[in-house]
Amino acid sequence: MPNIGRRAFVAGSAAALLARPNRASAQDFATRPVTLIVPFPPGGSTTIVVRAVSDKIGELLGQQIVIDNRAGAGGTVGTRALAKSDPDGHTIGLGYTGTLAIGPNLYSNVGYDPRKDFAPIGLIATAPNTLVVHPGFPAKTVQGLIAYAKANPGKVSFGSAGVGTVSHVCGEYFAGATGIKLVHIPYKGTGPALQDVIGGHIPVAFAPIPATYENAKAGTMRMLAVTSLKRSTLAPEIPTIAEQGVPGFEAVLRYALIAPAGTPRPIVDKINKALNAALVSDEVRKRLALDGAEPGPGTPEQYAADLDKEVTLWAKVVKESGARAD
Repeated sequence: MPNIGRRAFVAGSAAALLARPNRASAQDFATRPVTLIVPFPPGGSTTIVVRAVSDKIGELLGQQIVIDNRAGAGGTVGTRALAKSDPDGHTIGLGYTGTLAIGPNLYSNVGYDPRKDFAPIGLIATAPNTLVVHPGFPAKTVQGLIAYAKANPGKVSFGSAGVGTVSHVCGEYFAGATGIKLVHIPYKGTGPALQDVIGGHIPVAFAPIPATYENAKAGTMRMLAVTSLKRSTLAPEIPTIAEQGVPGFEAVLRYALIAPAGTPRPIVDKINKALNAALVSDEVRKRLALDGAEPGPGTPEQYAADLDKEVTLWAKVVKESGARAD
């Protein structure tokens, strides 16, 4: 998929917010529990971050938020299901870097258009990816991993949450930036990939810090680096990849709420208001901080513009890495 220009994307997102006549008002919403589709299995960073805010949002809306994990094809199965859901606000979903910014650039027919098929609600938080290894793996630094991979070309595998996910493309990006060959092993989510790192079935994985931090702290895996340009406030002792001899390397994750296109704007605004209120509450901020995620309250338009930057960045990364899913 070609790069999406900033104006085109924001205009498309605005159209998604306004498309189709309003069939409900904010006063009518919510009349039953709200389903929140997370397009990955339980145990990964997406579910961890969503659960940090969903209870508070449900409390503010006066209805339970039911998490519906629908995994498959790097998160595109659940995202496609969201696009086809009834746009009445009672089905919303997780907007994620992998599904909205990477998938459309990686798959020739992803099955949805991030400009036309979704109404942006707002950013939840950002978090870095991490580079982790099994405790018995000989490399203890990024440069050590690079040296080991160069001495053993094609023999070092890395796990990801699936083909087309951020962790997959991040691994390909890292391999290309450092001139090494890594063998990609896709899983059906971050949780299963990390279990195989812990079990010694694969030596390396790229995974979000909310999913790796406790394991690294417990010693069941070793965290070599974070993928942001700045160190994580959760693990300030862990250096960045950029600090360890790969200048400019950055791969940050963004988590957001989105709805099917045509969801009435008053309902989008009501959910956005609840989301922002949740993000400034001490309770939610503490939970996100424990997961290494930085809250990012804002408007639907601000998230649309932010996502446009992601699409442009990851289109470039996908092209330069040579990663393709089909």
